[in-house]
Amino acid sequence: MVLENNNIFEIISHEYYAFTAAEKKLADHILANQDGIARLSISQLADGAGVAEATVSRFSRRMGFGGFVDFKLAAANASLRFKPANDPLSGQLEDGDTVEDICRKLYAAEAEAMAQTMAVLDPAAVVRGADLLEKAGRVYCMGQGGSMLIAQEAAHLFSTVSNRFQSVVDSHMQAIAASMMAPEDVLFFFSYSGSTKAMVETMQLAKKRKGKVILTTRFPRSPGAELSDVVLQCGANENPLQSGSVAARIAQMYLLDVLFSEYARRNIVLARTNRARVAEALAEKHL
Repeated sequence: MVLENNNIFEIISHEYYAFTAAEKKLADHILANQDGIARLSISQLADGAGVAEATVSRFSRRMGFGGFVDFKLAAANASLRFKPANDPLSGQLEDGDTVEDICRKLYAAEAEAMAQTMAVLDPAAVVRGADLLEKAGRVYCMGQGGSMLIAQEAAHLFSTVSNRFQSVVDSHMQAIAASMMAPEDVLFFFSYSGSTKAMVETMQLAKKRKGKVILTTRFPRSPGAELSDVVLQCGANENPLQSGSVAARIAQMYLLDVLFSEYARRNIVLARTNRARVAEALAEKHL
């Protein structure tokens, strides 16, 4: 597997759901410690990830390298090319950090999430997603946990130019909405992992009704992605202790903004008219 930018960390994220359980454990550790991988021996990496050295060797070959040394070189190259050179531990806070340190590190981490998303963004997927939304009867925006907040923002953003969009918050109501979808309806789902049980069940209901599915996720080979008609891949790497990080949400919000802009561009006159109506209606709400 080779991506255009040859970033080994992006390749690992892309292939994540094709890995074995032990390989996923190793991948989680690698993605959470990108800057330090090149300084580790094979035994240190195996110990840190809680896997056998043989797993590290197999993983290196699976990624297309002759062995672990070649894998380390690729990791070092990716760290130098895709990390800010003047910002060690980007986004990783320490006890002695000042407020200025926190501001700098989080800015770097969130800017990096945008850059990573831009690097993996597929314009053709944006076009296909806009095609589905343009033809949709109704669009249900959904997510779970923190991703539901982004789904609500999606419904709010699109509602300024169209009345087809609505958010569905409760998982039971999500199942009901999916089970009642028409073939022209679209399920617009947000999930960083693309692998939550409730999401997969909701998507399966939508597919039974021949509805269309758009998914925004980090992992394009996740179970949710396999059920989707269009996958919009975001950047931003999270380790298990960073679930729901702001950087990951910013990456998904960027994709949302791109898709919204393409949708509005296609209907620019109507979009401007409707946004003017909304602005006029909301003006009465202000002092």
